[in-house]
Amino acid sequence: MVKIILIDDEKDALEALEWKIKKCNLDETLHILKCSSPLIGFDLIKETKPDIVFLDIHMSEMDGFTFLNRFTEKNFEVVFTTAYSEYGIKAVKANAIDYLLKPIDLDELQLTFTKILNRLKAKIPQNTIVDKINIAADGKVYLIARDDVLYLKSDKSYTSIFLNTGKEIIATKTLKEVQKKFNFPEFLRVHNSYLINLKYVSEYNKSLSELTLSNGTIVSVSRRKKAELMEKLQLNK
Repeated sequence: MVKIILIDDEKDALEALEWKIKKCNLDETLHILKCSSPLIGFDLIKETKPDIVFLDIHMSEMDGFTFLNRFTEKNFEVVFTTAYSEYGIKAVKANAIDYLLKPIDLDELQLTFTKILNRLKAKIPQNTIVDKINIAADGKVYLIARDDVLYLKSDKSYTSIFLNTGKEIIATKTLKEVQKKFNFPEFLRVHNSYLINLKYVSEYNKSLSELTLSNGTIVSVSRRKKAELMEKLQLNK
């Protein structure tokens, strides 16, 4: 059983998040508690020892970062939920496993759970680095170094993985399925059709909302992902 606590001073937001969590395709039994007061939520966490806490940032009693600072030891994964995009870096510094913008997208929530549940099952420490990603294609299993991957492109039910060697690997799975293997900080889904390695971004055209990668490939950025991209690349500084 995975124990989850949702903390948000807007009750409608709590109900919406609980509904979306239950809509996720999870092979786990979930026990969900909701709390509209961070003061009560602090005691609830101490008492129930949850695995995951979904935490709003802007709350009237105290903000989410102040709330977390009250814990001398955090034995739970934290996911920030907020309507504001400017707190991404601060969330990373607070060791949150993810940062979801409201209204929360169901696909992004599903990916967040994949990331968390993999960590809980394997008990992987936050700093552990997995060097190889396995991709099944052409009747083989390719073991690919993360740094070798430039970007992934969706083609309906197929996904092309482009490497910095010039090689292209075509997997017979959707990008949504393949993306689960790329839950690392340097990878970002910037568009329905593209997942990129941020290490290889060489240029960003704000007016066209396009990225140029180190090999010259031009990638479109969706309006929804623009703020997150700029935060991750620190383009607002």
